[in-house]
Amino acid sequence: MDPACIRHTDLPGTTRLFADFSYHFDRVAQFYRHDPHNPESLHAAAAEVEYPDERRAAMVKALRAQNGASNGASESLERFQEPGTVAIVTGQQVGLFSGPAYTIYKAITAARVARESSARGIPAVPVFWLATEDHDFDEVNHVWTFDGAHQPLKLSANAPSELNGRQRPVGGIAIDQPPVDQLAESLKGFPHGDEVAAMVRDAYPSGATMGQGFRALLKHLLAKLDLIFLDPLDPAVRKIGAPIIRRALEAAPELKTRLVERSQELEAAGYHAQVHLDEKTSLFFLLENGGRVPLRRKDFEFRDLSDRAAEISPNALLRPVVQDYLLPTAAYIGGPAELAYLAQSQVIYDRLLGRMPVAMARSSFTLLEPHAAKLIERFGMNVTQAFTDEGSLQAQIAHVLAPESVKSAFTSAAAGLESGIAKLRAELERFDPTLAASLDKSGAKILYQIEKTRRKIERETLRRDQRASGDAHYLTSLLFPERHLQERFYTILPFLARHGVDLIDRLYDAAAIDCPDHRVLEI
Repeated sequence: MDPACIRHTDLPGTTRLFADFSYHFDRVAQFYRHDPHNPESLHAAAAEVEYPDERRAAMVKALRAQNGASNGASESLERFQEPGTVAIVTGQQVGLFSGPAYTIYKAITAARVARESSARGIPAVPVFWLATEDHDFDEVNHVWTFDGAHQPLKLSANAPSELNGRQRPVGGIAIDQPPVDQLAESLKGFPHGDEVAAMVRDAYPSGATMGQGFRALLKHLLAKLDLIFLDPLDPAVRKIGAPIIRRALEAAPELKTRLVERSQELEAAGYHAQVHLDEKTSLFFLLENGGRVPLRRKDFEFRDLSDRAAEISPNALLRPVVQDYLLPTAAYIGGPAELAYLAQSQVIYDRLLGRMPVAMARSSFTLLEPHAAKLIERFGMNVTQAFTDEGSLQAQIAHVLAPESVKSAFTSAAAGLESGIAKLRAELERFDPTLAASLDKSGAKILYQIEKTRRKIERETLRRDQRASGDAHYLTSLLFPERHLQERFYTILPFLARHGVDLIDRLYDAAAIDCPDHRVLEI
């Protein structure tokens, strides 16, 4: 069955910037270099790539060391070393147990775009950028899964004692006791639970770093996609990227001015600036003694850091430019937040690289299990109506379940009262307008009491049908857990445990890069 499509504008939390990026790109075109909806944009972006043979050879050597020759990325690496091959890049923070499900959707989209680009005569390989340099451990140290009853469960990894509140790149943080046993327990009873738990256990042995575990698990899950993984903390990669860092250091005051102006332009156009900029905002972090120290303007006024460029890490706005110096990137696959970052970063691209890849939205999915699909049909709903809190969903279901005769009687009574009150008001208006105004208040109270009684009957209907109340809990937990879209909350792992690892293949087949909508895939 083909996935059903839902416009992002019908989803909760969609920003105006992402809505216009998806459906009215002309409104945001000034903030990007290429139109992702124009098939010729990929050709244009690829033609702009200037990637010296020396840099390509150095990156191939570094990537071979990172990826090895027997993990499924060797074919892509062979293609990558050929002159003219471009990269289709995506990436994600190295979250526990692969992070939210959209991590997988990003990788799938990059692989599809690379395949279709190659088929159209633009040789391309998919590259997954491991965001190991990020420092917010609390953001990546946990993951949400669910058990056989679709009860959300949060699994967390404890911070090592030596972290002690310090900023430190999360990719290198070792986890002594990854919560693998808790995950395995939650997946018991799922047909493929043992298989998925074993994969995670292999990827996260005691002492594995966040970056190592994340990469190992994704390599296993996505082996068929032939991804190249890139860890920017690798000293060899940092050495290759040092020239663009030096360039950024030299241009730092100008870059900061341009970024402030771009933020103002976005806000003037009615959009948001993803990264708030002020005097304290730093474009650079110095990596030393295992920590991550922000560099302020005074740091490069009083000392020359160009000889330490390989030790400097870029902030969120500079990072994609460094990435696309290291790689011959023709397209970047991102979610709404990353596409908003790029709207700001464009000014850095123009200044430092003179080019910018096509910014493309990742595929977006809600996975709909058969039981959920039957319930939605039974209650006469659509999927978007389930994107609400449990209480509101219960109210929707209660309205559907209330006896038709009772609903009809209430509708008839309300209509009769409204008609009678309207006739009475017309007479009172001629007799005494003040009495007519008084009737407005009294009539509203009468109709309110009728509506209040109707809601009481619906709640009583739901109380008598305990299964329906459980159905509401199930649908909310599956489709809109904790008031979040499923893909942004749950890891992919419980879905693989229930439906098999070949669900990845089905998602790959369902990813349509020419469809801007959110997709509902019945599994």
